[in-house]
Amino acid sequence: MTVHFVGAGPGAADLLTLRAVNFLRAADVCLYAGTYLDEDVLGHCHDEARLVDTQHLNLDEITGEIVQAHTDGLDVVRLCSGDPTSYSA
Repeated sequence: MTVHFVGAGPGAADLLTLRAVNFLRAADVCLYAGTYLDEDVLGHCHDEARLVDTQHLNLDEITGEIVQAHTDGLDVVRLCSGDPTSYSA
């Protein structure tokens, strides 16, 4: 199980990096802020991926989702607003 923290930039599907798109295509679970992302961003996820909108979850609940994915041996993408290396909400 791997967790990738992926910056979604301004939240538009056509502005993601190629690496981000590849991570989304391979992820079993994708956690994202539904209030922030263009719905087309999630179109990069495969049909069987579990999509978790975190807009109403607190940090403990989000962490719980990641821990459960780890327990289940699943790969996770945590889509973050902006660039997680310099700024992210």
